Amino acid sequence: MSKTVFMEHTAQIIDGKIVSNRVLGEIASQTASMATPPGLAVILVGDDPASHVYVANKIKACAKAGIRSIEHRLPATSTNEDIAAVIDALNSDTSVNGILLQLPLPRGLDEDNLVQRIAPEKDVDGLTIPNIGKLVAGLDGLVPCTPQGSMLLIREALNKTSPSLQGGGKGEGLKDIDLSGKNAVVIGRSLLFGKPMAQLLLAANATVTTAHSKTQNLDEVCRSADILVAAVGRPKMVKGNWIKPGAIVIDVGINRLDTGKLCGDVDFDDAVKVAGAITPVPGGVGPMTIACLMANTLKATK
Repeated sequence: MSKTVFMEHTAQIIDGKIVSNRVLGEIASQTASMATPPGLAVILVGDDPASHVYVANKIKACAKAGIRSIEHRLPATSTNEDIAAVIDALNSDTSVNGILLQLPLPRGLDEDNLVQRIAPEKDVDGLTIPNIGKLVAGLDGLVPCTPQGSMLLIREALNKTSPSLQGGGKGEGLKDIDLSGKNAVVIGRSLLFGKPMAQLLLAANATVTTAHSKTQNLDEVCRSADILVAAVGRPKMVKGNWIKPGAIVIDVGINRLDTGKLCGDVDFDDAVKVAGAITPVPGGVGPMTIACLMANTLKATK
């Protein structure tokens, strides 16, 4: 009588550092031939430690990508009018191609109105209403960086696990990602990530479900996904038994545990035994967000 042998399974780890370095290298090769390098202005208000780390990482990426970085550091006591004046000056400065207002702003400031004040053609975060409208309408605009980076990691996983699904293009754009026949579930419906992520998946021909805090039987919904994207801000919420065997799992969450260790919204140690491919936290989506910010700055320049 033959004996059934169970093989231990470990998912492919989708390394965002490797993919982001490749994107930055491609951008650098293009900026090297430009008479004037693209200029990215970053506005940092207040003393939030995490924001300072993010901005420092973005400035390092600018140096790798051949992009000129311009910093505007404002005190936490700045008013809406103070920040608006800086944005207006950068909007009219022809040497500045992209403007990034680092969020969150100190309490009491009007984030929404200040973000919408950025000229859409310089909105490298892709958060102004004209750019959001272009995304929904399927028109060419500046796409939010984290969803864009997540799509490139999905393509990375498909290119390795399913060669027949590889896109025809060699660029780092989104147009050669085809998810026809795939079910995608996005947990989270924020304007910063969940909604634009769902739009990008739709544009790639996936059948998309947006799940959120009011979704019933969330674990069952997640198990239907060939591509599962988690962005809810709850540490290790998504367990291995929520995941369809072989699915691609993109973990956008970044949470700090009481031990000081960072983790995502997915229970990585549990999920890695079930998923076909999975992003780690840290080292997955995070580096891609910054790489796509550089890509958006180059696009805004062109």
